Amino acid sequence: MTVAPLRIGNASGFYGDRFDAMREMLTGGPLDVLTGDYLAELTMLILGRDRLKDPGRGYAKTFLGQLEECLGLAHERGVRIVANAGGLNPAGLADAVRELADRLGIPARVAHVEGDDLTRDHPTSLAAHAYLGGAGIAACLREGADIVVTGRVTDAALVTGPAVAHFGWAPDAYDRLAGAVIAGHVLECGTQATGGNYAFFAEHDPARLRHPGFPLAELHEDGTSVITKHDGTGGLVDIGTVTAQLLYETSGARYAGPDVTARLDTVGLTQEGPDRVRIEGVRGEAPPPTLKVGLNRLGGFRNEVVFVLTGLDIEAKAALVQDQMEAAFGAAKSRPADVRWDLARTDHPDAPTEETASALLRLVVRDPDKDAVGRAFSGAAIELALAGYPGFHVMAPPGTGAPYGVFEDVYVPHGAVDHVAVLDDGRRIAVARAQDTLVLEDAPEPAPPEPLPPSGPTRRAPLGLVAGARSGDKGGNANVGVWVRTDEAWRWLAHTLTVDRFRELLPESADLTVVRHVLPNLRALNFVVEGILGEGVASQARFDPQAKALGEWLRSRHLDIPETLL
Repeated sequence: MTVAPLRIGNASGFYGDRFDAMREMLTGGPLDVLTGDYLAELTMLILGRDRLKDPGRGYAKTFLGQLEECLGLAHERGVRIVANAGGLNPAGLADAVRELADRLGIPARVAHVEGDDLTRDHPTSLAAHAYLGGAGIAACLREGADIVVTGRVTDAALVTGPAVAHFGWAPDAYDRLAGAVIAGHVLECGTQATGGNYAFFAEHDPARLRHPGFPLAELHEDGTSVITKHDGTGGLVDIGTVTAQLLYETSGARYAGPDVTARLDTVGLTQEGPDRVRIEGVRGEAPPPTLKVGLNRLGGFRNEVVFVLTGLDIEAKAALVQDQMEAAFGAAKSRPADVRWDLARTDHPDAPTEETASALLRLVVRDPDKDAVGRAFSGAAIELALAGYPGFHVMAPPGTGAPYGVFEDVYVPHGAVDHVAVLDDGRRIAVARAQDTLVLEDAPEPAPPEPLPPSGPTRRAPLGLVAGARSGDKGGNANVGVWVRTDEAWRWLAHTLTVDRFRELLPESADLTVVRHVLPNLRALNFVVEGILGEGVASQARFDPQAKALGEWLRSRHLDIPETLL
């Protein structure tokens, strides 16, 4: 018997995403399941600090606000809701959802998934959570849950879980599971799949991108899917938007997770119609024998001040204030453990406004001791107001110092985690761990395409005239996915954008390890820049702490491009 496709949507790509998205998705068209991704590395740290203040918290509170408006809609339309909004306290959120449903008089069977919390095994961490797969979610749905809340699961598990429950896939249906993982990865960041943060946005009517609709997938029993959105909503879905999201926060050909390792080098994309992209051909392999565990801890305290340097002698002004601050550190005998200066030459000669005549000198300090980055630091900076360079002022007075977080990951065997589905009636269903596993190895690099003929004129131009890019963070590393839209451009890109050329274009990466992954099926290269983000986003080690614009910086860089491609 043929099983009907599963129509599964997304209403959140992060904690703080569009509040009305849940209502928009429930009223915009038919759905079977609506998912929400609320967790990121930084979010877990934020929720950990919330839980320190109130042990009953630790979950995404906005999810409850959305449900208060939309639980009735979901019940009327028969849409199940699956969200990782439970954060550090999925049981607490499940109880809060039940109280809400009782107060509203709406029948709802609420289940949750637990077992990801390994903080007791890592006592120096504020939060330590394993990335679980979708089997616990599937167990909750099979037992009739209307709402499933989880803690830390992989983002794609929000789709693999409902898919397994709907289609009855076996744990070793790796190709089908991999197809669901790829669909889930496209959906997980919400409107990034429908025109948000899209490199080629300028090619489209701005009105179309003003309010992009959230994405959904029509997932089929064989693991293929169609990525689309509700009719009449803003945004767009094309091969470019889907490719961009496939490259986001990934690395090589093997995209590993607790359910399956999906092969990104087998993904096939076809534009099936307006705002409809078919994903097919995805192959899967047994998952690795270990689970990733994200560790979040407090790394110490930080403070910063941004000095504004205007007009002439920018370098000399920067040197003076650096010398004065270093002297102040020495006099106080309290130089912070980590001191970082960055000069951004945002100034222009003969500028028509004061702002465009100014450069920004950013000083960031870190130390395990709050006092070392507190009043002694802020006082030293402000005391230069009448004793520093001409035109002295700062963007804002420095504060008293604030804690910063550090993220790192470790790996544990599947058996180290007690993955459990907790049903509305209190029953607990133990989730079996993966029986077959495969040690993760890098896939062999595919043969490069034939290079373009060397003859023909070239023009010095930005890479972004030919290539799209999307970048993001994983711990202290950044990834930059770069893709092109024609076979001719791919023949040029694959041979031109080497690791050495990448380092030339982005000098910040010159002394870092950069790994290039080749994905011919997507006409894409994926670069991983190790250590560029220091100890992760919460440590705020650089100007763009999540590397969100690293790809756009790369696209703005100039190189010699064949005129036939321009």
